[in-house]
Amino acid sequence: MRFGLFGTGHWAAETHGAALDAHPRAELVGVWGRNPDRAAALATRYGVPAFAEVDALIEACDAVAVALPPDVQADIAVRAATAGRHLLLDKPLALSVADADRVVEAATRSGVASVVFFTGRYQPEIAGFVAATAAAGGWHTANVLRFASIFQPSSPYGQSPWRRRHGALWDIGPHTLAVLLPVLGQVTRVTAVDGPGGLVHLLLTHDSGAVSSVSLTLDAPPAAVAGEFVLYGEHGVESMPNPNRNPVTAFGVAIDQLLTEVDAGTRDHRCDVRFGREVVTVLAAADTARTRSIPVDLPR
Repeated sequence: MRFGLFGTGHWAAETHGAALDAHPRAELVGVWGRNPDRAAALATRYGVPAFAEVDALIEACDAVAVALPPDVQADIAVRAATAGRHLLLDKPLALSVADADRVVEAATRSGVASVVFFTGRYQPEIAGFVAATAAAGGWHTANVLRFASIFQPSSPYGQSPWRRRHGALWDIGPHTLAVLLPVLGQVTRVTAVDGPGGLVHLLLTHDSGAVSSVSLTLDAPPAAVAGEFVLYGEHGVESMPNPNRNPVTAFGVAIDQLLTEVDAGTRDHRCDVRFGREVVTVLAAADTARTRSIPVDLPR
C-alpha cells in the first residue's frame, strides 16, 4: 500500500517514517510538511519526493499517515478520506468535537479504513492488559498518574506549540483514555481542576458505575517523573505493565492492523476514528470542566 507521510517533526521522522520505511507491505511515496526545507530533508532521508501541495500527495497515495498538530491533522484527514484514502492518524484525532465529527463523517461517507495511533494499544503488554481486564470486569476504580517532563533541553517535543498551549490533557490524556474507556466504559461525567506545574486532575464517572482519577502533567520536575495505572475491584488489584518503549515497533503493528481492515473490507477497528472522537469528547468536556469549575455531563 502506498502511504503519504504528512509531517516533518521528530515523531514523523523517527516513528511514522521509520516504521513505514521498514514495513514489508508499505511503500512510502512522499512527504509533505508545513516547512518545505524540512520536508525536503526528510524526503531525501527516505529516498522519496517532497510534495509542495497536500492534495498532490493525497492523489499519489492509497493511505495517509499524519504526524501533525491535531487541528492540522483533522483538515488533512477530511481531505484524504473524501478522496478515498485510508487513514492512519495520531492522537488526539482533533482539538474539538466539531473537527472530530468532520473526520468521522468523511471517513464514514467514503467507507475508508481508519486507525488512530494510541501508542500503548499497539504494544502487546498493554493490549493484553486491556483485553484481560475488560473481559474480567468488576472494576470499581482506577488511579492513573502520568508525570512527564518534556520541556527540558534534551526533549524533542519541548518546542511543540500545540503541546505548550494545550498541555498534558490533550497530549498524554488520550493515551490514558485509550485504556480506561474499554476497561471501565464510556465516561458520563467529568470533573477537572488545575494544579501547579501544568498539572490537571480529572475525576471521571463511567457508565459501568466505576469512578477513575487521573493526574497528568508535561512539566514535572525531572526528579518527579513518574507513571502508574492501577485498577481496583472485585478481582483485587491490577497494575498496567510497563511496555516495550519502541514506538516504531508499535507503529508497525498499527500499519498491520490498517492493512487487515483494508484486506478484509471491515470498518470496525477498536481504535478507529469513531473511538478517536469519543476520546476527544471526553477531553473537550474536561477542558470545559477545568476552565469553568463545573462538572460536565456527557451524553450516553
